[in-house]
Amino acid sequence: MLTFPFILIGVILVIGMYMLGVYNTLQRLKTQIKASIQEIGNQLKRQASLIPSLQASVKGYMRQEKEIFGMLTEARTSATKATQSGNMVDIEKAIDQIQTMMPKIAVAVEDNPEIKSDQTVMRFMQELSDTADKLMYARRTVIDLSQQFNEKLVTFPSNIVASIFKFEEQKGLETPHSGGHLQTSSAEMKDVTVDI
Repeated sequence: MLTFPFILIGVILVIGMYMLGVYNTLQRLKTQIKASIQEIGNQLKRQASLIPSLQASVKGYMRQEKEIFGMLTEARTSATKATQSGNMVDIEKAIDQIQTMMPKIAVAVEDNPEIKSDQTVMRFMQELSDTADKLMYARRTVIDLSQQFNEKLVTFPSNIVASIFKFEEQKGLETPHSGGHLQTSSAEMKDVTVDI
């Protein structure tokens, strides 16, 4: 007779410890998602501050490349506005714009031997490239953490704890739900051949 109350207390303690563990895991993931989004903003700010230095370094060599300067200015403005707004859609647009711009600048630098040989320009190009890599890593982190968090919300029995404490799905990075990026063409499905 005395063992039943102890068994009941033990079961209640185990359930309580489990609920506490799930709650803490969800809170930790939520905090990590927020920190990762802040890291994206941090790297965007870094890119925005590097762009004027690159512009100044390249300006003397690239007077004829006004299009590149226009892109640099536009990318910097976009990155600054995105970090100030904190809106993930704006941040994604700024990241995409900078990543689209980087290869064009690299081609312009490669095509101009004077610029290519300038160590200052090359250093800034390397810094921008490094920052772009860090942005991609931060984006991947947000995606992974959001996935882990959202899995806890839909899998049993952690979904019970999540619903008790009213945890809501984390959007992570927003992606358009239609468009060419969701489709694979027959040309893309063909085996790759390498000629030697």
